[in-house]
Amino acid sequence: MSPTFDRVPAAQLTGRFEPLTHEGSRSISVIVVFTSVESTISALKKAAALASQLGARITLLVPQIVPYPLPITSPPILRDFNEKRFRIIASASPVETKVQICLCRDRMEAVLKVLSPRSLVVIGGRKRWWPTAEKKLGRHLSCAGHEVIMVETE
Repeated sequence: MSPTFDRVPAAQLTGRFEPLTHEGSRSISVIVVFTSVESTISALKKAAALASQLGARITLLVPQIVPYPLPITSPPILRDFNEKRFRIIASASPVETKVQICLCRDRMEAVLKVLSPRSLVVIGGRKRWWPTAEKKLGRHLSCAGHEVIMVETE
């Protein structure tokens, strides 16, 4: 199954934004936020198990940070390269997966703006005893009213 791609224009992240939905359907969507390749693969496995039980689809949300010296529409990594990389990652999932790449300055702000209310979010991260960026993102999303599942890798 080939993943579909959705490019979120950076201008939409500053104003009103349509929440994550799949075209023409009201089905449940499990959102996986990209953190690192290894952690995201583990999160996709967990999300696939959830999605198959719920009859849901998976959306891989990739917030691509563009540093301030560059214009927001010119990321430092070519989009074609990123799309190829995420196509390979998403193709491992047995459930229909949509990849959404959004250009942003702040990852947490972009994720909050893109998610629809009370979303089911899966975040992968390394197992550490101290608070990691992934755990902070998960806590922030949970406080914002989303259902967050953390998947820890060794």
